[in-house]
Amino acid sequence: MDRKILLTGKNGQVGFELQRALKPLGEVIAVGSKDCDFANSNAVKNLIRQLKPDIIINPAAYTAVDDAEINKQLAFSINADALRVLGLESEKIGACVIHFSTDYVFDGTKQDPYVEQDKPNPLNIYGLSKLEGEEALLSSCSTSLILRTSWVFGVHGSNFAKKILSLAQQREKLYLVANQVGSPTSACLLADVTAHLLKSYLDFGKENFPFGLYHVVSEGYTSWYEYGKFVVEEGLKSGKKLTLQPSCILPISSHEYPTKATRPANSRLNTQHFKNTFKFDLPCWQDSLSHVLKQIL
Repeated sequence: MDRKILLTGKNGQVGFELQRALKPLGEVIAVGSKDCDFANSNAVKNLIRQLKPDIIINPAAYTAVDDAEINKQLAFSINADALRVLGLESEKIGACVIHFSTDYVFDGTKQDPYVEQDKPNPLNIYGLSKLEGEEALLSSCSTSLILRTSWVFGVHGSNFAKKILSLAQQREKLYLVANQVGSPTSACLLADVTAHLLKSYLDFGKENFPFGLYHVVSEGYTSWYEYGKFVVEEGLKSGKKLTLQPSCILPISSHEYPTKATRPANSRLNTQHFKNTFKFDLPCWQDSLSHVLKQIL
């Protein structure tokens, strides 16, 4: 009998890619917000009790960082309260849980990339809600694994790379923040990592699998400014007609581009713990982004 895998957030960037990556590993039951409202903890509880999955993969989240400053209750309902219920219900049935979190649990004041042991200190409501979700899951489910990642992009869904391509067809000048750095990470990579982890889980067995918290991002890092320039350069190389030239993308500081939510200046995550534990090579962000841009363009 096939193992039952419950996948949430099927319409998001990561959820879309996970449907492909998880298919060979069992019976995938993929749900979106229309199938299960994660703002309603009872709906989450009923879904798990009804399906009794062996494995739960949870990329579902409230990810509108600026809107979360206004919709605080909704952000906490989806990112924290739902995780508490998911963890408790998973523990009862012995299900393995893989959940995705964010670099925004940190305040960005550290000079080096953050390791898993560094103390979180979120600067915004989104980061606070995700941190509370991490803590709720880890304290309620002994068979849970959390992947913190950053700056996600993909072929499916909306993201920074797509926004830049759209603006590059309308604008002749663009200002981008140059004093915030992080690692752009592809949804495809996160899906492949998840499949690798599940295979390891099935090989190790529940008793020997190293559950816990891991950082997973592409190798290297960049600023939003350099990231945007790279996207436009790749677009021009592909023959895309753009009104914006890379030289007309200009750097500004985050103080010159105020947003509702404060973002960390340093979003770099150290992935050594993940690489050492699971023997998985992570590609550089430029290679992953070029691959996705070829599909978009």
